[in-house]
Amino acid sequence: MTCKNRELHVYSEIGKLKTILLHRPGREIENLTPSLMERLLFDDIPYLEVARKEHDAFANILRENGAEVLYLENLVAESIKNSDVKDMFLDQFLLEGNVRGKGLKKCLLEYFSQFKDRDLVDVLMAGIRVTDLKKYTAISLEEMTSSDYPFVLDPMPNLYFTRDPFASIGRGITLNQMRTTTRNRETIFAKYIFEYHPAFKNSNIPLWYNRTEKLSLEGGDELVLSDKVLAIGISERTDAGAIEKFASSILYSDESFETVLAFDIPKTRAFMHLDTVFTMVDYDKFTIHPAIEGPLTVFSITKDNNCDGGLKIVKEQLALEDVLKKYLELDSVTLIRCAGGDPIDSAREQWNDGSNTLAIAPGEVIVYSRNHVTNKLLQEHGVNIHVMPSSELSRGRGGPRCMSMPLVREKL
Repeated sequence: MTCKNRELHVYSEIGKLKTILLHRPGREIENLTPSLMERLLFDDIPYLEVARKEHDAFANILRENGAEVLYLENLVAESIKNSDVKDMFLDQFLLEGNVRGKGLKKCLLEYFSQFKDRDLVDVLMAGIRVTDLKKYTAISLEEMTSSDYPFVLDPMPNLYFTRDPFASIGRGITLNQMRTTTRNRETIFAKYIFEYHPAFKNSNIPLWYNRTEKLSLEGGDELVLSDKVLAIGISERTDAGAIEKFASSILYSDESFETVLAFDIPKTRAFMHLDTVFTMVDYDKFTIHPAIEGPLTVFSITKDNNCDGGLKIVKEQLALEDVLKKYLELDSVTLIRCAGGDPIDSAREQWNDGSNTLAIAPGEVIVYSRNHVTNKLLQEHGVNIHVMPSSELSRGRGGPRCMSMPLVREKL
């Protein structure tokens, strides 16, 4: 990519998409096994060849509609060209990958030395099988007692969900502390991109939250409803305390945001993130899981003008429709239920992220082909849909919004 300084610009969920970050699924998918699925947060194993074709179709839809598509794997490789930076990166990656033994670390570094930067990134994302290190013999007690485990460095199959490790908000990012150890290593990639990539390192990109925090915050819970209002889910993956810390950071910055709405949603896998059950598709139209209609417990967070640096937090019990009308200053809103709320169709399509759409412009979204009932409803409500194939990507339990991180949107 061009190395001119790049700035982030995300002040809505629906502004015309100009630049977006993706990760094309790699060999990490083929390092999933049935016994590792729970540990690595998968319910099924996608077929890589087909998943890549589906992902390429996704990227082509984005390009055909005027978006520049950047790839995580390319940006990381371009960020570690300096040998000192690469050494720091590998040390941190191995440390957080639970590689403790000096002998094993030395063997891995020797193994990595044969790869060019771009190939090295693919190898790290894919994970290292024990059989990849043909010359290594375990010598530490920890290594010898875990000899049945097939990896010396776990694969990272969740990487194609680029929404979660960091989130672009305004002209800055939250560099997230992920709920699970298996995903927290993903945030190392974003750390090195924004600190060392020639296109970003001198762009003075604010950090609204840092991966060094103890409380978890994930990008699927972070929605930019307008240039004044942010919505964040208190969810299975995001802590209330993290939202409060983030709110302190961004509300007291020079950004335009005035209110953070914290939605208290069920702490279950079905409601994993806020965007699993709620996405914005137009100025006044939203896709929803019927169970989120409410009444909901919502906490509005604003600056406390009576306390320097403090926050004013108000608890409200409102229907989702009323929350949106009140804070987005709308006369009316349209809530488009996943599969129309039908108990069978809705349950099936929600399992395949029927409520998770990616807006590429106001009233224009990308959707999974398999959610045909919801897709028809979107069209009936005047939403222009771009349909992508989804038989394999959907096995990871994430939709088009989950698989994408907008870096630049036109301001509404």
